[in-house]
This record gives sequence, C-alpha cells and structure tokens, in this order.
Amino acid sequence: MSLLNMHNIKAWAKQGDTPMARQLWRFAKRARGWSCPVIPPLHRLLYRFYLLTSHSLATLTRTLWWTPLFQSRLTTPAPRLYLYGGIPFISGPVTIEIGADCRLSAAITISGRPSSEAPLLKLGSNIDIGWQTTLAIGRKIILGDNVRIAGRAFLAGYPGHPLDAKDRALGKPDLDEQVGDIVLEQDVWLGTGVMVMAGVTIGAGTVVAAGSIVTRSLPAGVLAAGIPAQVIRTLGRQEQREPLISPLLQETTS
Repeated sequence: MSLLNMHNIKAWAKQGDTPMARQLWRFAKRARGWSCPVIPPLHRLLYRFYLLTSHSLATLTRTLWWTPLFQSRLTTPAPRLYLYGGIPFISGPVTIEIGADCRLSAAITISGRPSSEAPLLKLGSNIDIGWQTTLAIGRKIILGDNVRIAGRAFLAGYPGHPLDAKDRALGKPDLDEQVGDIVLEQDVWLGTGVMVMAGVTIGAGTVVAAGSIVTRSLPAGVLAAGIPAQVIRTLGRQEQREPLISPLLQETTS
C-alpha cells in the first residue's frame, strides 16, 4: 500500500464521517497508546539493567573515544577532563588551553573568528560549561579557575557580520573594531541564558543572573542582573562561596 493511500485512509478515519470511520479512529488511538502491562519486580530489574548498561557504555565511550579525540585538539593535555554526551563542536582557527578538572558538555560550540590570527580560548582549572553554550572567540576568551557557566550562555567575542547592510549582503566579514576580548575572572558564575558581549571583563566572584546581557565590564564580588546587566548589590564573602540560587532567592524575596 502506497504512502498516499495510507494518508487518505488516515484522513478518512480522523474526519469520522461514518460509524466505521469513527470506530476505526478510536481503535487506532487505543492501539497507539497501548503498552505492555507493568510487572513491577521484572521491570524494576530491567530498568536497573538498562541504567547499568547505558552508563557503562557511556563511560567506555567517554574514556576510550570522546576524551582522547578532544584532547588531541588541545595545545596540552587537560588533566582529568570530563566530557559528557560526546565531543564539543569546534569551528575556525582556535587555540584551546584547558586546565585540570574541567567538565564540558558535548552540546557546546567553540568558534574562532576566521579572520583573526590564532584566537585563544584559555580555561583555568575546575570549570563547568553547560549545555548549548557558545564561546565565540574574537581574539581571546579567558576563564579563571572555578568559573561556572550554565546552559545556553553565549560569550560573543565577535559578531560574524559587519554592521553595514551592503557589506553583509556581499558576505564580507566583521570589522576589527567589532571584536573584543572576554575575561571571566576566577569564581564567576553565569546563570542560564546569560550573554556576554565583546570587550567585557567580569570580576572575580561575581554572579550574573539568568537571562542577563552583559554589555559592560562588571566589578568583582557583585550580583548583577538585567538587560543590560546592572549591579544589584555586593556579595559577602560567604555568599560568593554559596550556590547561585542563594543570592537570587534572597534578592527576589527581600
């Protein structure tokens, strides 16, 4: 039976113009939602077996495949590098230096500006970079020790296109004055969806709330939020050692 005939039968049954069509559509919906009845002892055992085998396979793939391949792209080995989910996507001529004990999601993008000479991504030690984060290196992006970057963040060291519409239409690259270094000093934490623009330095221990856009440099030891990001208040020494949610909750409930 052709796909066209199958589509016509499905449309006829779904419209339900006749008792037979309505009955056939009800049967199809029940069939679509059917599953094997749960047998708790058996399926709990099978579920644990599934977790064991999937985690074991992921561990073997990570240690024997993903990590060695990614390490070969670095200037020097990164001790105890932990990649989860695969290998980060890398494009452009970027030099990558990574310190010890870093954890990187496979669903991140590392992009070097094509028209720059050897853009540099330098990561310190004990750094987390989350899911769907993009690091676009114009000249340099430097992350200090203990930096945390949540998912869907964007460090935009270069825009990729010129401001002039005619130049964009002609496919010309961005201009040097549109490019800037990005520096996150040690202990900085960027929440989910934070964007950091070219030329920005964020001082040590500063926390940037989710969804903020950082267009200007921020001092050390503050909580910043908004579009553009503004300093909300200064963080105490103890707060700078606590999780991101703590100062954010204190701010929203005060």
